[in-house]
Amino acid sequence: MAEHQEWRFGVVGCGRMGHLHTERLHRDGRGQVTALFDESPQAAERLRQEKAGQARVCSNFDELLATELDAVVICTPTTSHFDQVHAGLARGVHILCEKPLAESRERIEDLISAASSSDRHCMLAYQRRFWWTYRTLRREVASGRWGPIRAVTSHNVERWQQTIEGTWRDDPSINIGGFVGDAGSHKIDAVFYVTGLPPVDVWARSQNQGSNVQVNTSVSGRLRGEVLLCMDFIGNAQYLGEDLHIHCEHADLMLRDRKVWIAQGNAVQELADPEPDSNPDAGFLDLLEGVAENVAPFECALPVWDLTAAILKSGEQGRLVEV
Repeated sequence: MAEHQEWRFGVVGCGRMGHLHTERLHRDGRGQVTALFDESPQAAERLRQEKAGQARVCSNFDELLATELDAVVICTPTTSHFDQVHAGLARGVHILCEKPLAESRERIEDLISAASSSDRHCMLAYQRRFWWTYRTLRREVASGRWGPIRAVTSHNVERWQQTIEGTWRDDPSINIGGFVGDAGSHKIDAVFYVTGLPPVDVWARSQNQGSNVQVNTSVSGRLRGEVLLCMDFIGNAQYLGEDLHIHCEHADLMLRDRKVWIAQGNAVQELADPEPDSNPDAGFLDLLEGVAENVAPFECALPVWDLTAAILKSGEQGRLVEV
């Protein structure tokens, strides 16, 4: 691969995530955002003025792809991802795509196939695969020193419903699954990333709480090996928080209060020797430069889709659903 002193990025979708990716790329120093596109020209211009002064604001996605780019970051609503990923690969650029990858299993499988047959790198922006907390939990589980996993509990809260009125996130035709399908997809992926265990079945209940999409959901299920899984997603809480507890035979490994803990014999202490912290943009740049593997390939979208679909089906039908 040719050496690059600075990778040229286009950002499509200039809302909150577009701003965040632009900040991270510039802070890293290896990436420069040179082109922007959003359905709202005002949003693109605002991002240019605030964080990407040298970038060109494009009138459509084709114009963005026609500029000199190495990679594209896709931060648009889920239903736009399919066409934009295909167009980017056809143009010959590398792709960093926000979650969820697509709005149907068929389209996810199609994009996985397209990525595997391309010589371009394709990565999903599953942030928790880069955070030191989840990387440390994954390392400890994979070590085997604490014995097999017996149960997994995941508690997730966010002040989400209060922010979605009038946006695509309150449109069930675009944001499939509401809070679970949107922000919750990160937490579902984190369970698979840390444990390596696929889902077996699930029983769920959901409430819209006055919105057009699901806001609160409780989940009881099983992972492979008769491992019990309990998850809750509270989308109208008053703060952002998440806990993940992995209950093993010889220890409980816990993410709590943004720290990693280990419990043995009724004693709880912080886990020593944490993994390094990172983020999807730094990880993507590492991948482009050939110094790291693809931590979040498109394939990881499939188990997240399958469990999410089973959760929604169970919530609608009020019964146990096999994944």
